[in-house]
This record gives sequence, C-alpha cells and structure tokens, in this order.
Amino acid sequence: MKKRIWVIFIMATFLLMSALAFANGGDAETVYYGFWSIIPPLLAIVLAFVTKEVILSLLLGIFSGAVINVFATSSSGFFMKLIESYTKTFEYPVNALADGWHAGIIIFTLTIGGMVGVIAKMGGTRAIANALAKKAKTARSAQLATALMGVVVFFDDYANTLIVGPTMRPLTDKLNVSREKLSYIVDSTAAPVATMAAISTWIGYELGLIGDAFNSLGTDVNPYGVFFQSIPYRMYGLFALFMVFMVGFLMRDFGPMYEAEKRARLTGKVLADGAEPMLSTDFEKELDNSDIPLKVSNALVPILTLIIFAFIGLWYSGGGLEEPFNLEGIRNAFGNADASAALIWASALASIVAVIMAVSQGIMTLRKALEAWVEGAKSLVITTIILILAWSIGSIASDLGTAEYLVQVVSSSLPGWLVPVLVFIMSSIVAFATGTSWGTMAIMLPLAIPLAAAYTGNEPSTLVFATLGAVLTGSTFGDHCSPISDTTIMSSMASSADHIDHVKTQLPYAVTVASIASVGYILVGIGLPVWITLILGFVSVWAILRFFGKSTDQKDLKANA
Repeated sequence: MKKRIWVIFIMATFLLMSALAFANGGDAETVYYGFWSIIPPLLAIVLAFVTKEVILSLLLGIFSGAVINVFATSSSGFFMKLIESYTKTFEYPVNALADGWHAGIIIFTLTIGGMVGVIAKMGGTRAIANALAKKAKTARSAQLATALMGVVVFFDDYANTLIVGPTMRPLTDKLNVSREKLSYIVDSTAAPVATMAAISTWIGYELGLIGDAFNSLGTDVNPYGVFFQSIPYRMYGLFALFMVFMVGFLMRDFGPMYEAEKRARLTGKVLADGAEPMLSTDFEKELDNSDIPLKVSNALVPILTLIIFAFIGLWYSGGGLEEPFNLEGIRNAFGNADASAALIWASALASIVAVIMAVSQGIMTLRKALEAWVEGAKSLVITTIILILAWSIGSIASDLGTAEYLVQVVSSSLPGWLVPVLVFIMSSIVAFATGTSWGTMAIMLPLAIPLAAAYTGNEPSTLVFATLGAVLTGSTFGDHCSPISDTTIMSSMASSADHIDHVKTQLPYAVTVASIASVGYILVGIGLPVWITLILGFVSVWAILRFFGKSTDQKDLKANA
C-alpha cells in the first residue's frame, strides 16, 4: 500500500510541476529543458528502488519524459497534452526496437536463452557444475573460477555476461554462493574487461572517438598508441577487477552483499525471500530425478562453438578478408565489426549444434529439443521488455539533452589538477543517469580532451591521458551500477538474480572502488606517478576488504551465528 502511495504522490507532483513549468509550450528546436532533462532517468531509478517494479518504473520514467517533451513543445490544451504524452510514450519503445543494433541484441539474447534451454535439458550445465565442483569445492574457488572465466571471455561484454552467468550458475548454486554475488562478479568482469581489451567489440568505437577528439585539436596522434597509454589511467576498471578477485580470495564482504552471502552460506538460499529472478530456471529442475547421462561435452561443445564463431564472425563482419592476417589486421577487423550480427550468427550456430547433439544422442526428439529451445528463449521475455524500456529512457534523455545539461553544471574554469577527477565524476553521473557508457563517451570525450589539452598546449600529456582514462572508465562505472543500464539488466538475467537485489548489493562495491579511483585521479593530477597511484589503489581495495569486510567463510559464520 505504501509503495502505491509513493508512486501516486511522485507522479502527481511531477505532472503538476510539468504543467506549471511548460504551460505555454514552444518550439521544439529552441526549448531548453535544463533541470527537467534529468527527471525521466531519475524518476525511473527512484521508483525502481522504492517499488522494486522495474518495468513499471521504466514505463513511468518514459511517460514523464513524454510529458516534459509534449508540454514544452505543444500549444494544445492541458488534457490534449496529456493524451499526446500518452501516445508519445509508446513511440519510444517502438523506435528502440526498430533500431538495428537493438533488434540484433534482442535476437542474440533470446537465441542464447534458447541454447541454454537445450543445454540445460540435456544435462550440460549440471555436468559442467559437477566437473568444476571436483576442482572448485568451496565457495572461494567457485567465485575465483567465475571471475577468471569473466576475464577469459574478453571480446564482448554482452557475450561475456551471457556465457559466464548461465555456465557458472549451477556451480555457485551448489556451493551456496548467492545469486547477488554471482551477478556482481559477472557484471564486474564484463564491460571493465571489454573496454580495456586490445581486441574487442569496443575497440573500434573507442579508437574512433579518440581520433576525432585529437583531430579537433589539430594534433596528429596514433589512436591505438593513445588507447594503450590511457590504460594505466582506467583506474575504476582496474580497481574493480582487482576487487572482484580479492572478494573471492579473502572471502570477505560488507554491506548488503555480506547479508546475501551470509544467508546463502547458512541457509542454502541463493535468492532472498520474495526475490523475483529475471531468468527462470524451473526447466532445469526436471533433471533432478532424470536418468540422462551428464556429459560435460553437451555444454562445452555448444559454448565453444559460440565463442569460436563469435570471434570468426567479428573478424569477418569487420572486413577481415580485406585485412592482412596479423595482429593489426585482426584489431582493425574487430574495431569495424558489426557485433550484433556476428553474435547472432554465433549464437544461432551454437543453438543448432546443441539441438543436433541432443537429438543424435537420443536424449530428446527433434520436437522436444525445439520445445526446449523455445522454453529457454521464453524465459528471457521479461529481460527483453526491460531492455527495450531502458533503451527508451536513453532515447528520451538524448531528446531532452540530459547529458549536455549535466556537463554544463561543471564550470570550465578549473585548476588543471582537478580536471581528471571532475571529468571522472561527471562521466559517472551522465552514464548512471542515461544508462549508456557508449553514449557518455561520445558526449564527454569531445568536451574533456580539449579541456585537458588547453592546459598543455594541445599536446598529449599525463593530464590528457588521465582525463581520457577518466572519461572511459567513468562511463563504465556509471553504466556498471545504473539500474537502467542494459549490461546491468543482462547481468541480473544471466545470473538469474533479482534485478534490484543485484543493484543494491553491487552499488556499495562500485561506489567504494569509484571513490578510490577519484582519489587516484587527484593524486595523478597533482603529479604523483601513475604506477605509485595504482599500487596505493590496489592496497586500499585490499585494506577495505580486510579491515572493514566481514568473513563469509561458512565456519566463521556458524561460529558467529
């Protein structure tokens, strides 16, 4: 009842203020939305935390954006504006789904779900869990194995999430690792790894933005060289990866994550009471009393097919046939690749391989195998709806100029040493509010690089590299922990975790690492060598876990119970 009152109160207040602020309407091309531009993502985020109803929150956020847009640009009467706002609300999801990239990700996600459904029905995921359990026999080794797999699948953050989550979930469930922890590990080893990998689906986009930013200054640079020089300054990504491994190795947690791990260790409940996982795993339970022979190959072959042909597809779609077959040629091909198309090719082929294996071994008939595929795909319908709505919020933010407004909040008259840390904070806020790291990079880099270069005569320098790293890793941080980010949503889905529980437990870890990174940018700004800054950052991560974290080892938990 209280949640309903909150929703009604927030929406009623917003509508009244919108009506007063934009009573007369105006020209769509000249309207400056200012503070109002941050209302849609802010409203969606706040309502998601208050109600735990992600779809409703996103939909109301979209509606709020439509109201702002219509009330600001339409000269109709009040009630006609409300009607126009209602109809415009549904234009955004339609346009989001009509986008070729978005449609490709939806198809890829559903196809992965279908493949996982077939693999699960023929006992593949359970066989992998059993095999890994022979080596990973503790919660510590399960977490470290999951983190290591997250680093190995480095070439794409979506592929990383959708491969690591379903593959490792049976093992982490068996060893009483909470779904909140699994989704945290999956999320923290996806984008942070992909954004720094020399060969990935991110590399071309980042190189293009870097090249354009320096070209605007009239400075001739090698974008790849600048990319590598910026890696030591990607402090959030580096510290986030280190923290993932330290959390698993030290077996220490804090905040809501500690409570989740304590629950899982002591009660065996990997999900909280009342949690609503984004991916149903009910179809896997049928194997409990099944006499199906459990073979690791039934999971490993389709997954390897997916990984290998994703590489081949990325290389091919990026013009690999026209490039020399060497490291530079492969990098160029990956940079120009159509990632959504390549991932669809790979996931479809992996699904076909899984179906053929199930039928050829007599585990299922062709009809049953196809039904298992459809059942697996159906389990991701909620995820696809949320993805579409999240993209719609991002589109509204673009129409209203949310990012531009947030950037203008920061003054351009800054002391040089403050530039990297303020750029990092600004990039984080923009990415958190819009739910997109790529969009944030595109907005911030053309502004941040010239700002930093102005202090050094438009020449590449430590300040410029630090500012570049701050934009790229700040975008990753904001996107990483935003509840309306597609990668955050997909991490919850791939791990079969409750989305809001994933966000709540991950956020303190992400903010802790971001705080350490912020101090690091200040130290670099005042002249401390980056390698010393990194060492101090890594030590800080360890110290926080060691002295402020609580042990989640089962023996310690039982002793303190």
